[in-house]
Amino acid sequence: MRLFGYARVSTSQQSLDIQVKTLKAEGVKSNRIFTDKITGSHVNRDGLRLLRIKVETGDVILVKKLDRLGRDTADMINLIKEFDEMGVAIRFLDDGISTEGTMGKMVVTILSAVAQAERQRILERTNEGRIEAKAKGIKFGRKPTVDRNMVLALRGQGLGATVIAHQMKIGRSTVYKILK
Repeated sequence: MRLFGYARVSTSQQSLDIQVKTLKAEGVKSNRIFTDKITGSHVNRDGLRLLRIKVETGDVILVKKLDRLGRDTADMINLIKEFDEMGVAIRFLDDGISTEGTMGKMVVTILSAVAQAERQRILERTNEGRIEAKAKGIKFGRKPTVDRNMVLALRGQGLGATVIAHQMKIGRSTVYKILK
């Protein structure tokens, strides 16, 4: 039996350190830890793809938490089934569950559904917050670019930096930068 590890975070700004340290503490060798910095809402992930290629019958995959393997229930069930058919077990360390045995598979399936429901709730709350913020006049997206030609034209009309900044709703320092 060989131990493998899988760690995932949703964005490149997040750190895998805690998950990787936990896997190493459980005895997983560094070269057998596969990682991804991408959403878990689909299974098209490089680290997961490599893991699927490397494992063999009798191997065990350690994952810190259930939601690190995936967020979509159907994908999770298919992954668990795929690994099970290969004779590979998955243990979720923080959740204290494993795909070894019938009860383990059932618990993982239920928890996968819970993880997907939580993801949906997060998306709903995010959208509600965005709608509320828009209603309050908060603007989203990239700030509009400054029309440099307009700044130069206003300066050509003899207007000062403070007046130009006020008229164009930009900072005075921005006006000075354009005029340099």
